[in-house]
Amino acid sequence: MRPSPSRRTVLTATAAGAAALGAAGPAEAAPPGRRPPATAQPPTHELRALLRELDSARIEATIRRLVSFGTRHTLSVQDDPDRGIGAARDWLLGELRSYAAASGGRMTAELQSYVQEPASRIPTATRITNVVATLRGSVTPERVYVVSGHYDSRVTDVMNATSDAPGADDDASGVAVVLELARVMAGRRPASTIVFAAVAGEEQGLYGSTYLAQQLKAAGTDVQGMFTNDIVGSSTADDGTEDPYTIRLFAEGVPSSETPEQAAIRKSVGGENDSATRQLARFVRDVADNDATGMHVRVVYRRDRYLRGGDHIPFLERAYPAARFTEPAEDFAHQHQDVRVDENGKQYGDLPQFCDFAYVERVARVNAAALWTLAQAPGTPRGAKILTSALTNSTQLVWTRGTEPDLAGYEIVWRETTAREWTHVIPAGDVTTYEVDLSKDNVFFGVRAVNRAGNRSPVAFPAPQS
Repeated sequence: MRPSPSRRTVLTATAAGAAALGAAGPAEAAPPGRRPPATAQPPTHELRALLRELDSARIEATIRRLVSFGTRHTLSVQDDPDRGIGAARDWLLGELRSYAAASGGRMTAELQSYVQEPASRIPTATRITNVVATLRGSVTPERVYVVSGHYDSRVTDVMNATSDAPGADDDASGVAVVLELARVMAGRRPASTIVFAAVAGEEQGLYGSTYLAQQLKAAGTDVQGMFTNDIVGSSTADDGTEDPYTIRLFAEGVPSSETPEQAAIRKSVGGENDSATRQLARFVRDVADNDATGMHVRVVYRRDRYLRGGDHIPFLERAYPAARFTEPAEDFAHQHQDVRVDENGKQYGDLPQFCDFAYVERVARVNAAALWTLAQAPGTPRGAKILTSALTNSTQLVWTRGTEPDLAGYEIVWRETTAREWTHVIPAGDVTTYEVDLSKDNVFFGVRAVNRAGNRSPVAFPAPQS
């Protein structure tokens, strides 16, 4: 077992860091994105080349094309070639198949359909169809990452399936991100599998994403990360203020899937801020909050916006790490509204004129940086534990070695219990146990894997093992 820094060395470094931070002011006072976490990963040349291929003009064309179908309401007509959700579905499938044709057989595109019997906001049996493209990994195809947007739309009355519901921001913008990622990645060889999904039924109750998550779970799919992009089209708030370089990322703490036994352990060790989803969100900050994306990722410690929900929730409920991207401040006059002009000349409705297509491209960069690095890096370490059979003021961690052929080793990360981000990284080498001369009572620990190319995995938060 490799020796760790001494407790005196660690505590001295912590004190010095706290003093330096005090002189500079609190982290919250620093300019957003200017102080990267200790775990930050610089973009590779490969990633920068990928990001340069993302095209705001293509994103704009996708949003305008989806709006052109008039309404994409889940209950709208499905057999009209020009209007309704069926026309949008068929166009999306054609786009994804055209990308797949350039993939050398690595990408496939298909419709994933089922009939939803009458339920909340579904008055009659209705076929709900997701449009899904899968880019199979070349090294660890069994490990999967999912990115989605929903292509259905609505107006003020959620049951109105006939009025024009342009849905430019909510959520043609998210679907445009998904399509642009699929287009750019189709010609590349990710080590792990990436699933690109345009789901339906979100406005009626997350029906399409629930079916997608169910199918993946039933197949035993190892989904190690999922992102939904929902309302990512505008950088302008309802009061006219602009924030064109920030994207919110909603990430829950206490897992939606937590069992009573897991809750008891969490309460005993203090893991409320260390769910797999919170580690996924920290990973996004590590790889996508930088000059390559031009964006600040504002992680919000909530499952979703206040009392609201999105397509990542069915994944969370099935114990998959999942988070939601949303623009910095929504303008509610331009979502879930009948298209109209009021007596004061104010335009209502979710129209393309209110989208910022350059902003959507930057959101796509954030997604691409996260997904590509996840797919190229080792998987999140499994079996991470802190040994508790003896009471000591040091901490011994153990984990299971991954099976990736390019695995180089592991790193231990730690932070004060009050810190938001990991603040210290200790190289551990290609081992499966490591002792740190620092008390587990005082700090939080994690383990992450490293491959020979220098790509790091998300952090695994260890559970206690007696």
